[in-house]
Amino acid sequence: MKFRELSVITAAAALLAMPAHAAITVLGDSLAHNCFEAAEFGGDPDQGIETCTYALEGTALTITDRAATLVNRGILRSRNDDSAGALDDYNRGLTLDASLGEGYIDRGATFIVLQRYNDALTDIDKGITLGAKRPEIAYYDRAIVDEALGDVRGAYEDYKKAVEIEPNFTLANEQLVRFKVIRKPGGGT
Repeated sequence: MKFRELSVITAAAALLAMPAHAAITVLGDSLAHNCFEAAEFGGDPDQGIETCTYALEGTALTITDRAATLVNRGILRSRNDDSAGALDDYNRGLTLDASLGEGYIDRGATFIVLQRYNDALTDIDKGITLGAKRPEIAYYDRAIVDEALGDVRGAYEDYKKAVEIEPNFTLANEQLVRFKVIRKPGGGT
């Protein structure tokens, strides 16, 4: 479907939309797995950060699990409004394993909070290219960036893509409600 124009009910709403995060799975019964669960399912971020730190400092981890644990701790630091700590963890994790698409998406989410939209777009696009396991989060976050950069059509398409991937994605559905499609007179699009 082609559109002549997309209008937004309130452009400021995009700047209020909170980016989403995608934790990286660590399997097994370990502190690193508990760190993943804290990042994925919520709870007290301080306790989660402590669990992740114990996993990183006190257990032998594969390079992949160490990278994932750093990214997961970054998510928790981001939830705790520690953008600098989150970026440090994302950077360290991605240095260890640059194939973690979720790590780029999560770092992009932190760049959104810091209003570093071009950096966010670069990271989110890379996360999508790497085949992130939760692409609906990537498209949702990219929609926030699109809108912040004035690309209303791109924002609409990305919110729509997030909902196509995950129809019950409440955050994306709530954002789509703000858009109104205006068709050309005479039936053309």
